Amino acid sequence: GLSRRIAFWEQEKKRINAIEQHKELNALKGVDFPWMYEVSKCAPQEALRDLERAFQNFFRGLKTGRKIGFPKFKKKGRHDSFRLTGAIHVFERHIQLPRLGKIRAKETTALQGRILSATVSRKADRWFVSLAVEMEICDPVPVKGPAAGIDVGLNHFAAIVSGSESVKIEAPKPLNRYLKLLRRRQRRHSRKQKGSRNRKKSALQLARLHRRVRNIRQDFLHKLTTELAKTKSVIVVEDLNVSGMVRNTRLARYIADVGWGEFRRQLE
Repeated sequence: GLSRRIAFWEQEKKRINAIEQHKELNALKGVDFPWMYEVSKCAPQEALRDLERAFQNFFRGLKTGRKIGFPKFKKKGRHDSFRLTGAIHVFERHIQLPRLGKIRAKETTALQGRILSATVSRKADRWFVSLAVEMEICDPVPVKGPAAGIDVGLNHFAAIVSGSESVKIEAPKPLNRYLKLLRRRQRRHSRKQKGSRNRKKSALQLARLHRRVRNIRQDFLHKLTTELAKTKSVIVVEDLNVSGMVRNTRLARYIADVGWGEFRRQLE
């Protein structure tokens, strides 16, 4: 999709949209890509729509002066995912997806609301399905707890001040904990012959370790933000320019490890 847009602009000096690209793809299916009839038409449709939004954001950024990068090619095997719409049904322990049929789920899938889409993604050797659901938003029940102010820092993940009490929270810092092992496995992976079975096995081991680091960080942040939301009536967080601070090479690894930006996003 992206290469076609670039080529079309170089040849015609015009932009091509997602609808036109999908028409071109349908015309090519029977001749060049007959295997595409075996998969849901939603996956390429949604990918082209995502590409359309990426270009809209890029051109909007040029007009407003906001720095938004040009859409990039997606590397195979990295952040693999696709989105489906249409006949998606959820049962107690199964999810039914277009063309894929019923798939057993690890967790209970009971939910309320109208399902809009399902995004299937792969992390290391595990597959996940996330559902976008339209549902009525109920008015939140006011929390009767005290207000809290949160000050993030370098010595501690955060200091939470509530009334006369001040509690310092320590982050697990999973990247720092597994950094030596990550570097060792990365060096081992780089020495494997490209395309070999051993290189694929090494890549899977590396991806599993990255997933473990990410899961430890996410578990800590979700538990902390959930506890704060349940017990504090008002939460005030220090306003930090995280993207600017990450440019500092001495701070970048620590900030990425503790997840300040994700912490604020979850609270909001």
